[in-house]
Amino acid sequence: MANSEDLQWRNIDLNLLVTFSYLYRYRSVSIAADKSFVSQSAMSHSLGRLRQLFDDPLFVRKGHKMEPTEHAHHIAPTVSQLLDSITHNLLTKAHFSPSNYTGVCRIGLTDYAEFIFAPAIYDQIRQQAPSAQISFINVNRSNYVQLTEQDKLDVVIGSMPVLDDEFESQYLYTEKHVCLADAKALGLADKLTLEVFAGIEQALVSPDGSLATQVDKKLAEHGLSRHVTVASRNFLTVRSLLKQRRLIAIVPEKMAQAQGFDDSLTTFTPPVAVADFDIAMLWHSSRASEEKNIWLRSLVEQVIVGEKD
Repeated sequence: MANSEDLQWRNIDLNLLVTFSYLYRYRSVSIAADKSFVSQSAMSHSLGRLRQLFDDPLFVRKGHKMEPTEHAHHIAPTVSQLLDSITHNLLTKAHFSPSNYTGVCRIGLTDYAEFIFAPAIYDQIRQQAPSAQISFINVNRSNYVQLTEQDKLDVVIGSMPVLDDEFESQYLYTEKHVCLADAKALGLADKLTLEVFAGIEQALVSPDGSLATQVDKKLAEHGLSRHVTVASRNFLTVRSLLKQRRLIAIVPEKMAQAQGFDDSLTTFTPPVAVADFDIAMLWHSSRASEEKNIWLRSLVEQVIVGEKD
């Protein structure tokens, strides 16, 4: 037989294995040709290529039949196994079932989205896919494209004003802002005036570390300015700073209303216009028709749209 190292595998036609399978089953060139929907001459030509490939006659004529050689009998189980494997493992797409899924759901979230929704998404995935694992990956508007490819993210959740061309998105809801402060430490009444707001030292939840926002421009229109003394991208840091300090922060409403804190902070309606922002779910276009991705997108929508209500 030819040494496998000498074979040019890229030139081997897998149809030759199908030809072998039909010849071995029917022991006839004409019947094998008929079952394969090819001409008898084409079948004979394929047999010639098989003989060259395996360096063996493979089938010899005895009466009206083409009887397999000893080597043909030897390789027949392997050929059958290969064809079955290609059919069932390579060419047949398994139906996705959450209840049987044992892989990983990789979800990219901004700091905001992870803080608000990660627990509920975790619970829902574990309920529907109890054998799945969940990986939450921190992303932002400048790196979500790169991290989706790098970490094979299924979906991304957050505020992404500019959508990359290779992504699709689904709007989930619009978030508002509120002012958050320790009313007792500041001696604040129920209503927060523009002048009082501008006179309080301020903390910022700042994804990029900036110490200024559009709020400063709005205050300037009224001839006012504010003194920002600290910024952090982490909401929990800002929230801990507000307790028992003469500080105030403008934060997303869902962050301010989150449960589980014993800091007795109070929310106020901002006395200055603060732009709302949209929360969306994104996914790479190549994953749009994947059954797992469709299931996960539906689950995330159910969790988040339900949560906002």
